[in-house]
Amino acid sequence: MLRSRSGTIGFIVRCPIRQKLIAIGGIVTWNQIVVGVSNMLMLAQLDGGIENGAGADGNGQGRAAQSTSNPQMQLMLMLVIGIFFYLIVIRPQMRARKQKQKKHEQLVASLKKNDRIVTIGGIIGTVAEVTDDRVTIKIDDNTRMKLLRSSIQDVVNEKSESE
Repeated sequence: MLRSRSGTIGFIVRCPIRQKLIAIGGIVTWNQIVVGVSNMLMLAQLDGGIENGAGADGNGQGRAAQSTSNPQMQLMLMLVIGIFFYLIVIRPQMRARKQKQKKHEQLVASLKKNDRIVTIGGIIGTVAEVTDDRVTIKIDDNTRMKLLRSSIQDVVNEKSESE
């Protein structure tokens, strides 16, 4: 542990794969927390506990001699970390993706003639004709393109284009 006058400011974890010390402290990102926890789990698996530290019994053997590696506890810890990761990272992303998909479906369903659109390829044009699954856009005076509705990225407002 790193300590300062105000108290603990971080941890130092030895990474067995890279054989380097990793400092975790200060402004910590989620990625650093996940990497730190996984490194601590790898250390617990490889070392079997505290290594050559003075334990509570004072004989210098520490807890490594007393405790055995319990695979059920390691599995439980991994499950808790997995559930935590799901609730904090994956689930909010899934919600945001569903909301974005609904918004895009509403946008595509509300297309009408003379709307200015941007395709996923970056082409800007004006809707000339709308059918069930295709849209014809007018890019220039004599240039028209037929697109799938799913290839439309956004409807462009005239106000935001002039600013």
